Amino acid sequence: MTGTTLAIADIALRLGLALLYGGIIGLNRDLHHKRVGLRTFGLVALGTAGMTLGMLAGSAVDMANVSRVVQGILTGIGFLGAGVILHRPDSGRTTGLTTAAAIWFTAGLAVLCGLGELLLATELFAIAFTLLLTGRRIELLAERWFGQPAPPVRPREPVNRDVGED
Repeated sequence: MTGTTLAIADIALRLGLALLYGGIIGLNRDLHHKRVGLRTFGLVALGTAGMTLGMLAGSAVDMANVSRVVQGILTGIGFLGAGVILHRPDSGRTTGLTTAAAIWFTAGLAVLCGLGELLLATELFAIAFTLLLTGRRIELLAERWFGQPAPPVRPREPVNRDVGED
């Protein structure tokens, strides 16, 4: 298969939509006072869409190679997301899971934009953004209807492996 020649307007639309969606999701995280926000999400989206577009514009596009690049991007972004997850031993809570999932989701959304699947990307963005806006309220409502959530599990006492082991 030969490379895809895209018009500048099509490239700008794909990159712009990825940046817009990533930026909006990042702004949501900023407004919820999370450590990762608009700039990080915007860069993840723009970089991912750009790499996807770059693979499509090559002189010999092999969709198997594009698939491998997409897998690598999403795996790598998973490591970035893992960096925002924190376990808080003092409270037994884990924080950052929604932000990590949102980073990964944003990268996947940007891949779709880079591939030109703009309708699917737009539909997924609308659903995910609605979830980000309403999810906590729905959780609180469910807790009120069905009872309070279980208290967090107390962390186990650390085991001192240096004492008494051979």
